[in-house]
Amino acid sequence: MPTLQFKGKSVIWNHHLSVPYHTLEEDKKLSFQAEKGEGNLIIEGDNLLALKALLPQYSGKVKCIYIDPPYNTGKEAWVYNDNVNSPLINDWIGKEVGVDDLTRHDKWLCMMVPRLKLLRDLLADDGTIFVSIDDNEVQNLRPILNEVFGEDNFYSQIIVRANSRGQTYKQIAKTHEYLVAYTKRSDTELGEIEKGETKNDLEFKDDIGSFNLRELRNRNPKFGKHNRPNLFYPIYVNRKTPDRLGHCMVSLDKQSGFDSEILPFNSEGKESCWRWGKSKAIQNLGETTLTSNLIAKRKADGSFGIYEKYRKTTYKPKSIWEDNSFLTETGTVELRELGLGERFDFPKPVGLIRQIVSLSTDDEDIVLDSYAGSGTTMQAVMDLNKEDGGNRKCILVQMTEATEKEPKKNICKDITQERVRRAIKKDGYESGFRYFSVGEAIDAETMLSGKLPTFTQLAKYVYYLCTGSHIADEKKIDEKSYYVGSTGNERIYLVYDKDYDKLTHLALNLDLAKAFLKESPGKKIIVYAPACFLDEEYMAEKRIEFVSVPYNLFTK
Repeated sequence: MPTLQFKGKSVIWNHHLSVPYHTLEEDKKLSFQAEKGEGNLIIEGDNLLALKALLPQYSGKVKCIYIDPPYNTGKEAWVYNDNVNSPLINDWIGKEVGVDDLTRHDKWLCMMVPRLKLLRDLLADDGTIFVSIDDNEVQNLRPILNEVFGEDNFYSQIIVRANSRGQTYKQIAKTHEYLVAYTKRSDTELGEIEKGETKNDLEFKDDIGSFNLRELRNRNPKFGKHNRPNLFYPIYVNRKTPDRLGHCMVSLDKQSGFDSEILPFNSEGKESCWRWGKSKAIQNLGETTLTSNLIAKRKADGSFGIYEKYRKTTYKPKSIWEDNSFLTETGTVELRELGLGERFDFPKPVGLIRQIVSLSTDDEDIVLDSYAGSGTTMQAVMDLNKEDGGNRKCILVQMTEATEKEPKKNICKDITQERVRRAIKKDGYESGFRYFSVGEAIDAETMLSGKLPTFTQLAKYVYYLCTGSHIADEKKIDEKSYYVGSTGNERIYLVYDKDYDKLTHLALNLDLAKAFLKESPGKKIIVYAPACFLDEEYMAEKRIEFVSVPYNLFTK
């Protein structure tokens, strides 16, 4: 597979591994109706740090990821700020990426790669990621997505009509952008789009609902009585009692009133066969034309045809999306209706994200947007839940985008969460969210300075370090007994206290070991603690493993 080379690639390719985990600190004043929106999170802060912080709890759990990263037009004034240990990249930090920057594509790729790698870790095995992009970077995005997600996991590059008038682009008015979709596993399938009722659909309606007619005769010229004898049989029509739509009852037995015999011949009189066998045809018969799924109807030439009632209400999405509800202008109108129209440029419309979420999720799935912008994604998820009764959860991540000129600027607080809050009130969504900020790093340097995480925060972190997966039930974490969680035949404990003075006196001792052994008979015990007062022979005999918390943090 061809790969894309760019400045800084070798430095940042595994940068996501060196990014420390951070705490997520809730701001209850900015949370809104949290009890109605359990699982909905809005996170303020650098999305690289936020994505890493989400790993312990959400690794492999997110069904749909949608991101709308900077298109790198040179007019967005985005700044490269990742703390990468490299002289080349350190020279980029804090500088706006403008249209005349000869390394702007390199910087954009260096910014995207570690985030895409973390997003892949968060994506469920049957999940899908969608990336909005335009012509400035689509040619660079695709090769990178091939490397991160696998070339075989490319799903589609959808053309979205994003504006009606078009932007000046040389001599052609550009009206589109792209939606690039990749899966984590090549056998992943998306759903279908709900089909709105048309005039023709409404014309055909019975006790069950709307339907179309599909001829029962098999149109494949290779099939007929000679090789499908079980599909060649007569069907009898009662043509004297049509209903108001001209549909007549049918039977597989010749009986009173059913005097017209229909065999599966085509218009040229050539032999064919039915698509159904006799047993299936009998199962679809009813007492009347309203209750029967198999009926007869006169054709234009005066002959009768046999039809099934076809009730398909969805269709496969096409690779061009041009609905007016997908236009950026629509997104601007939606934001204006919430009183925020002049405060955010080019917001994504609710309809576009609704369709993405509808195609890629079920009722209980998690949706993530790590370039949340105005917060369209959470509104779209709530809107879809309201319509279909789903209970999807949504996580948004958005930076403040503060600068030296605007040190108090906070898009996440003033626009993202405010938009969702107003949408809940305006449209009556029975939902809410919790608001978090990216907190302190969970690493030796930070903890030595006295900035300690809570027991639950560190417990989720050490569980993820130990198992590579998230804790299934956070409520089972027990600070009093130091219990973190179980995996297979192992039980994990964390001897820890957020109080620094208490912490320096904690250790894995004989009393704790006996208590852990009593709670976990026959299991291997893994204990994270500042120190250990047990000898190696005892620990080997009892199958106890000690892990220092962390990096000999409390060695004086």
